[in-house]
Amino acid sequence: MPTIALLVISNLFMTIAWYWHLKGGMEKPILLVILISWGIALVEYCFAVPANRIGFAGGWTPGQLKIAQEAIALIIFGGFMVWVLGEPLHWRHFAAFACIMAAVGFLFVGR
Repeated sequence: MPTIALLVISNLFMTIAWYWHLKGGMEKPILLVILISWGIALVEYCFAVPANRIGFAGGWTPGQLKIAQEAIALIIFGGFMVWVLGEPLHWRHFAAFACIMAAVGFLFVGR
């Protein structure tokens, strides 16, 4: 469970680092946006690296860690897309989510 919690926190920071400037930050110079995003990403790495080390030490394979991270990223980005960027969800988003969840199932089945 610490692995999942750390990956969730990591992905919150990752999503903010990559997309914060799309809503209200487009007038900022790109170099400033990059530097701010790097600062946010540093915090993201402080959660992602321990999440992966703890997960790997707990018996997760690198593939399981990556696909879990992708599934979490999709969930978090979906929320960010709707609540921060004001984008509507479409059936395509749910279909993509189902594909990622199927990938999670494939990698974790039999474990």
